[in-house]
Amino acid sequence: MNKVLLGAFFLLLVFPLSVTAQQTDYPPVEVFGGYSYLRANPEGFNLNGWNASFTGNLTNWFGIKGDFSGHYGSPSDQFGTIPGVDINQHTFMAGPKLAYRTRTFTPYAHFLIGAARAGTSIDDFDSTSSWALATILGGGLDLNLSRSVALRLGQADWLMTRFDAGNDDQQNNFRFSAGIVFKLGTR
Repeated sequence: MNKVLLGAFFLLLVFPLSVTAQQTDYPPVEVFGGYSYLRANPEGFNLNGWNASFTGNLTNWFGIKGDFSGHYGSPSDQFGTIPGVDINQHTFMAGPKLAYRTRTFTPYAHFLIGAARAGTSIDDFDSTSSWALATILGGGLDLNLSRSVALRLGQADWLMTRFDAGNDDQQNNFRFSAGIVFKLGTR
């Protein structure tokens, strides 16, 4: 009788753990790549480029995200684009990502902190660059095409940078990204 009770007790302990282990209905890793637009303020530059990220999901709703982007363009004035002047900005960020997963959509929010590098070159010869603290507060919406692929319909971010800009050392920028998400490790 003791063996039967001990066996039943063991099954009661192990069965819920096995069911929980099988219900990992979220991807352990997500990799994103796509187009990105940056409205750099206060200068008012419109820059185009790329955005890439990877997220290690620890639970169904919480993950750690690494985010990288590059934006490129030329400044303009009231007469149009200034010839021979090229500007670029790259960001290197990491932080928490919160997601609400449904069968069709995955809305998410993130807070990232890291560094930004801005550079300027004139006629491809005279170039300068500087580094600054950067943070992102934003989120987006993914459309799940299958268990392993999603379409990032849009990601909107407030990107704050702290470049030494004379009298205003904080720049409030807007970044928008869209592209494809690969969900790795999904069963």
